[in-house]
Amino acid sequence: MNLLIFGATGDTGRELVKQALAQGHAVTGFSRHADQLTADYPTIQTIEGDVTDKATVEKAVQGQDAVLSALGSSSLKRSPALTTGVRNIVEAMEQYNVRRLIYQSSLGVGESRKQVGFLVRYIIIPLVLRNAIADHEDKERIIKQSNLDWVIVRPAGLTNGEHTGEYRSGETIDFGAKIARADVADFMLKQVTDDACLKKTPGVSY
Repeated sequence: MNLLIFGATGDTGRELVKQALAQGHAVTGFSRHADQLTADYPTIQTIEGDVTDKATVEKAVQGQDAVLSALGSSSLKRSPALTTGVRNIVEAMEQYNVRRLIYQSSLGVGESRKQVGFLVRYIIIPLVLRNAIADHEDKERIIKQSNLDWVIVRPAGLTNGEHTGEYRSGETIDFGAKIARADVADFMLKQVTDDACLKKTPGVSY
């Protein structure tokens, strides 16, 4: 399949690229630093650009079979540019009839906040992660209001562990659970062809 990966040079994005290519997909990596991918992955197609540039996003989306987003920010401040970027992605997909969108969100967003413990729910999220959670909630809202075939993946605490292919997924995950980015990528790629989680927000953890 033709897969477009946004945030392709990030930690999860690189895992998506590596695994998608290993599975035989034709991969296009979209990033502000897309040139970083070609040395490691000679067969990848790249588009260097910013997701706030609607024309570049539209160019990238055309001809794809599915889109995966691992966009994220390392800042604790609000990132309105990423929200604009997700809106551009959704609108481009609707315009060019690319149906499947797999988006990496986070545990603690929306109704999943009930799954985390007291410390995270009432101290860490309000005082430390409130901006990141608010951004994810805005982006999830845009996706849910679209007519796309979307899956919003909410991983537990992310690690840089090995790719195991063995994990749990579903509507609820345990407080304090962890999962490697490599296994998040594994789960996200499965959603490209699996309809079981369409228009759902599955958690994923060990």
